[in-house]
Amino acid sequence: MRRLLRDAMKLCDLVFLIASLGLTTMIADSYRGTLSFSQFLELRIKVSNFVLFAFLLLIWHCSLLLFGLYESKRLSTKRAEAIDVVKATGLASLCLLCFGEIFGKHIVTFKFLAQFWLVSSVSIISLRLIIRTCLSMARRRGKNVRYILVLGTNPRAVQFAQRLEARSDLGYRVVGFVDDDWPGKEQFLASRYKICCDFSGLSEFLRRNVVDEVATYLPLRSFYEHASQVASLCELHGILMRFDSDIFNLKLSRARTEELDGRPHIAASSVDRDQVSMIFKRILDIAVSFVLLVLLSPLFVIVALLIKLTSYGPVFFAQERIGLNKRRFLTYKFRTMIPNAERMMAEIEHLNEVSGPVFKIKNDPRLTRFGKFLRRASLDELPQLFNVLKGDMSLVGPRPMAVRDYEGFNEDWQRRRFSVRPGITCLWQVNGRNEIPFHRWMEMDMQYIEKWSLWLDLVILARTIPAVLRGSGAS
Repeated sequence: MRRLLRDAMKLCDLVFLIASLGLTTMIADSYRGTLSFSQFLELRIKVSNFVLFAFLLLIWHCSLLLFGLYESKRLSTKRAEAIDVVKATGLASLCLLCFGEIFGKHIVTFKFLAQFWLVSSVSIISLRLIIRTCLSMARRRGKNVRYILVLGTNPRAVQFAQRLEARSDLGYRVVGFVDDDWPGKEQFLASRYKICCDFSGLSEFLRRNVVDEVATYLPLRSFYEHASQVASLCELHGILMRFDSDIFNLKLSRARTEELDGRPHIAASSVDRDQVSMIFKRILDIAVSFVLLVLLSPLFVIVALLIKLTSYGPVFFAQERIGLNKRRFLTYKFRTMIPNAERMMAEIEHLNEVSGPVFKIKNDPRLTRFGKFLRRASLDELPQLFNVLKGDMSLVGPRPMAVRDYEGFNEDWQRRRFSVRPGITCLWQVNGRNEIPFHRWMEMDMQYIEKWSLWLDLVILARTIPAVLRGSGAS
């Protein structure tokens, strides 16, 4: 969401600067009585002037970038952002003055610049206040919430948590603290905060709980090796980290600076997406899933009737799966097995035909006759379009993992697959599915995460259709 907001801000800022320039020009001309609004609209635009104006927009854009207006302002104050806006628009006004002097635009006077500076500053600050207000309202209602875990129980760690909780508009929830026993721990225990685990239990805690960010407030000089191990663990899980400086030499994560009440922090994540592309991905998910649900509704009715006519039990099968950052959700499928299939798992565990923690059998004895057909044709997956529409899943992404399979993971690097939204289809689906060993499946998920683009999603979607028609690897 941060990148989407940043790119939208870039466009809006330029639009507001253009509007401010036009408004200031109209005000200046109204004093002289030389140009009415209708006459302004009728002016002919020369190509040379258009090129010069485009060059001016580029200079303005660079001046806005210089003052950090497109860095994350989630943890900064309104006053600090407003000051940055005033500085940036001041520089933009000076650029306009230089532009006027160089190209002989005599309308650019000091009075004109003062008016432009005032109008542009007020408009851009107003825009940001509106956005801040909308985001604050959404976060107070539990939307756009980030769950953060704090490492260390020293006063700095407690003060960090207190600053976060004092700002409900930031949308942060402190999950708890992580620390081993130390002499100052008794003072921390007197506070209302809880200790979730010690450092030896951190890996297990991250596997079983929703954690979006981890903030490290350990004394880095004496805990460097320890903190470095924790940072690497978070990197494996795809969890964003906050720490005072980039001293861990992480291989996959990209760092960015953010502020909390004027204090700088560095956030690092091994999953860094272009948010504009992510928005288009979500729009694609919603549009395609909605259209398919409408077009395939007659097929849904036919499949539902055949399931009811050929076997006893419900039409749909809902199972708890592990999703984005270990969030649990119910995934929907057409029922292909007998009603007590999950209770029979222990009896047929020895028949598993794939490596790793997952469970797959080509000729599963629990399958109904019609269920076998649904599996071969991949029609049992169609109800997951509802999961895509809800936002639990995407059309393309690592397959959502069953809780039972997730419990069998023994490598933390594999859990990085949960740092993105799971999907109906993925590289594994279009490259053989159950014919591929588990370790290769996980490698394909990592490949998808690291090389993700909208184009890659479109390629996978296009390859899914012939893969489904061939029934390759389906069981």
